[in-house]
Amino acid sequence: MSARAHDARAYWVLEPGRGEIRSEPLPAPGPDEVLVRALCSGISRGTEALVLRGEVPPDQYEVMRAPLQQGDFPGPVKYGYLSVGVVEDGPAHLLDRVVFSLHPHQTRYVVPADAVVPVPDDVPPRRAVLTGAVETAVNGLWDVPPLIGDRVTVVGGGMVGCCAARLLARFPGVEVTLVDVDAARAPVAEALGAGFARPEEAKGAQDLVVHTSASSAGLQTSLDLLRAEGTVLDLSWYGTHGVALDLGGTYHSGRLRIRSSQVGTIADARRGSRSMADRKAVSLQLLRDPTFDVLLTGATPFAEVPQVMADVCEGRLPAICHVVTYEHEEGT
Repeated sequence: MSARAHDARAYWVLEPGRGEIRSEPLPAPGPDEVLVRALCSGISRGTEALVLRGEVPPDQYEVMRAPLQQGDFPGPVKYGYLSVGVVEDGPAHLLDRVVFSLHPHQTRYVVPADAVVPVPDDVPPRRAVLTGAVETAVNGLWDVPPLIGDRVTVVGGGMVGCCAARLLARFPGVEVTLVDVDAARAPVAEALGAGFARPEEAKGAQDLVVHTSASSAGLQTSLDLLRAEGTVLDLSWYGTHGVALDLGGTYHSGRLRIRSSQVGTIADARRGSRSMADRKAVSLQLLRDPTFDVLLTGATPFAEVPQVMADVCEGRLPAICHVVTYEHEEGT
């Protein structure tokens, strides 16, 4: 390790619309802690856009804190939760292991040893940044699992929606369609083993619709695609944006259901038998599937994060999962 191994650089949102990289000292790890050198991290566009724009509702400040967040909404706040790195110091069983952590974008960090999960040797670090998105999809499908032979649509072709589509495509007999306003998602859907449709082309009479677009239009489309007694599994977080729905059609007569799911707690169906660490381990095992690589749509050195974060979150840089790399940060 270099003489500056215990210094770090981290991305902070200082105030709505403005982020920067800050230097900060790191403490030496304690007996139950690890020092991790980041290899890569992922930008979670939906959630991080709300944070960057200052659109976290005040009454949700505590609920929506990331596990290893520093600072408070709306800023200054160090936010993020898709980090992969290598353990440079810590317990022997973790030393030199590649691990996933729910840590913000930072070159090095010290966290409790139980806050990292080893990445399987056959899962590349860049693919492992998808762990948080796969975990969100896993938790949602624990909340509302499909049945064999179901017709299922995923509305919203972002990172979580695409991860859900891939998992659903592996259920026996399940017919999966990815719906998005962007026709460029069609080849992605095909790679994931799903069909593709724009909203106006999507087939109705669906048994289950997974909604991830975080928009009123997407949620309305999801309801409109259901069969009678069908369920919308809503994985979206809307922040301060209100949601307007037309419930005057078949919502009541068709006995339609909207079921929310949130990754901050274990789904009720598994709460007594699975821990957060168990759920992460399952997600990392699922990421042995190389198909997920289609979701890694670009990479940027850490030094460029402030501009790239703004470009990704405002849609100027199209991305499903944009990866931050740390190869040029060895001196920090």
